[in-house]
Amino acid sequence: MDCNIMIVKIDARREKSTEVQEVLSKFGHSIKMRLGLHETVNDSSDEGVLILQLAGGNAEMLDLDKALNKLESVQAKMVIL
Repeated sequence: MDCNIMIVKIDARREKSTEVQEVLSKFGHSIKMRLGLHETVNDSSDEGVLILQLAGGNAEMLDLDKALNKLESVQAKMVIL
């Protein structure tokens, strides 16, 4: 059984959070787990990282990857273990 993980880096977290959330909501049925991390020591940090555990078919995961990578200041990468 594969473990499908997507790591998403958001460079403009405050500006892009609404757009990222819209994409995640569209693919919500494929997201088993979501963990959001951001710097809390430095309030001026605008970077964030999401770790998603995904379920579903490869086509659905590729569509999510493409949708996130279309957003400016967002990078998404799949990791299959």
